[in-house]
Amino acid sequence: MSLDEVMVTKAIVEGYLESFLENTEVEAALVGAGPANLVAAKRLAEANIKTVLFEKRLSVGGGLWGGGMMFPRIVVQQAAIRILEEYGIRYHEHCKGYYVANSIETVAKLTARAIDAGAQIVNLVTVEDVMIREQDRVVGLVINWTAAEMAQIHVDPLCIRARYVIDGTGHEASVCRVVARKIPGAIIGIDGVKGEKPMWAEVGERTVVEMTQEVYPGLVVAGMAAAAVCGGPRMGPIFGGMLQSGEKAAGIVIENLNK
Repeated sequence: MSLDEVMVTKAIVEGYLESFLENTEVEAALVGAGPANLVAAKRLAEANIKTVLFEKRLSVGGGLWGGGMMFPRIVVQQAAIRILEEYGIRYHEHCKGYYVANSIETVAKLTARAIDAGAQIVNLVTVEDVMIREQDRVVGLVINWTAAEMAQIHVDPLCIRARYVIDGTGHEASVCRVVARKIPGAIIGIDGVKGEKPMWAEVGERTVVEMTQEVYPGLVVAGMAAAAVCGGPRMGPIFGGMLQSGEKAAGIVIENLNK
């Protein structure tokens, strides 16, 4: 059989558009494909919740790829070891209570399991706004190509309808910042996003999970975005709390969708 370049083009465009159109109305739309949202995406899809995850960059994984200062290793504490084992991520105990995993393996397996569960991941798409309706609730996302944003050219966006949105955009907390800017005082009763405190890994590991919550009707915050919104400390290349945050965010959405 001969290979026709135009047929290759048609296969790619038609295949992408079919998937894109299928995910313009979902139950859960996640923004930012870092560790928290990769875990959340798998949990949601396993619960038969129609889930799409948008990442503005070419690659997924957020801060996981680089490990600590470009040494591709991360540390996970005992409480999150069960998550590594669930995903088949190998680890070893460096010393008591400090478990080390390969950051590249971690990204690959978190991503693969989310896709295997049925979540759709869309890269190179930026969320620039949200849709809020009369009931004062986030009901969807306004999206555009990341390339258009980077080129600073005016291209009108498209929209995704969702019953729940999870902001997992890391330090930027970009979805929450949009809501805080347009509706002052809306995000968990504070005027704006507090921003992160200085690094304190022990406290940050705990509070990133505690701060994972619904911060505005229809909008849940997870991972380092939760720390940025609520003023929690950063914790560096220690990722157990991030993984647990994703579990909690998915649980909040599942519980509310099942009411």
